[in-house]
Amino acid sequence: MSNELYFTKDQEMIRKAIRDFVNKEINPYVDEWEEKGIAPLHDLFKKMGELGFLGIRYDPKYGGQGLDYWYELVFLEELGNIHAAGIGMAISVQTNMATPAIDEFGSEYLKQTYLIKAISGEMVGAIAVTEPGAGSDVSMLATTAKKDGNSYVINGSKTFITNGTQADFLTLLARTSDDPGYHSFGLFVVPTNLPGFVVSKKLEKIGMWSSDTAELFFDNLRIPAENLIGEEGEGFIYQMKQFQHERFSALPMAYVQAKNNIHMTVEYLKKRMVFGKPLIARQVLRHRIADWLTEIECLKALTYHIVKMKTAGLDATKEITMGKLFAGRMVHEIANGCLQMYGGMGYMNEMRISRAFRDSRLISIGGGANEVMSEIITKMEGY
Repeated sequence: MSNELYFTKDQEMIRKAIRDFVNKEINPYVDEWEEKGIAPLHDLFKKMGELGFLGIRYDPKYGGQGLDYWYELVFLEELGNIHAAGIGMAISVQTNMATPAIDEFGSEYLKQTYLIKAISGEMVGAIAVTEPGAGSDVSMLATTAKKDGNSYVINGSKTFITNGTQADFLTLLARTSDDPGYHSFGLFVVPTNLPGFVVSKKLEKIGMWSSDTAELFFDNLRIPAENLIGEEGEGFIYQMKQFQHERFSALPMAYVQAKNNIHMTVEYLKKRMVFGKPLIARQVLRHRIADWLTEIECLKALTYHIVKMKTAGLDATKEITMGKLFAGRMVHEIANGCLQMYGGMGYMNEMRISRAFRDSRLISIGGGANEVMSEIITKMEGY
């Protein structure tokens, strides 16, 4: 797919700037961050904020660039070139998960207090929805936010929270009423420097090692009532809309990562001699790669179609959901197949392909499991 068909010279200039940043400020350090199990997000985000990378679509009034979805696509594609998917995920939490609802539904106070500092990289954000007893079924969450005068008092816990040990604020979904249905929740901006906030523990994961993931606990944590995003009772609806930004962000990174894994593997196959020939000469491997390249192009075409829909103001929920489902399967299939082509070397931790394999497993779970995506698609088709 030719970039000239879709991107302007200005967009390609932004692409080069982001790619240069990734190559100079991120990739040289990812091995160290993977080993430590954490990346220095405050330092990294401050540098990105100074270059305008954390507010591509947001209003210049709040420090954003005021650009369109095609510029955002360029940004997300270049995050796919990071040599550890955990870093791209941490960045996309800031840009596509913790801030869209503040931007779309938040008050001027919340934008001035949190959105500006998130865009500048002065504050690290996280999205706090999942709980020990509520993952795929978000409506089952038990964390409560009770109105008390000019405050809300929050009690409960959240788990699998990306950026959780470093976050300065959380965009948190909590139950504001015991009434059944989807209009019993509030979405809040919760500062993490208040009494009653505890990082219970940093979680160890199969992959995404450089991304810190936490279990959080709230014990009578009191926040100002003005930290409610939008209207009380509508938080679930706001979060469902925010999920579309989150799920979309996974698509460009997925097809870029998959293509990079193939390229890296082909370079290895060219050098690896077996029975007198380089492995890349084996038809069975070449044809497998051809199938993968075709799948990548299909996901890329769907993603570009989604951007066209978003630009036209159309609801792309179904298409984003299809893309998320397809990307989850594809990126893991390709990482798994590439590792197989490496043979024993692929099973070694120091190889980038082994990291890609570990990291690829999350996309089918995080932000909505494959099974949830399938249910959404069939329901939207009326089945």
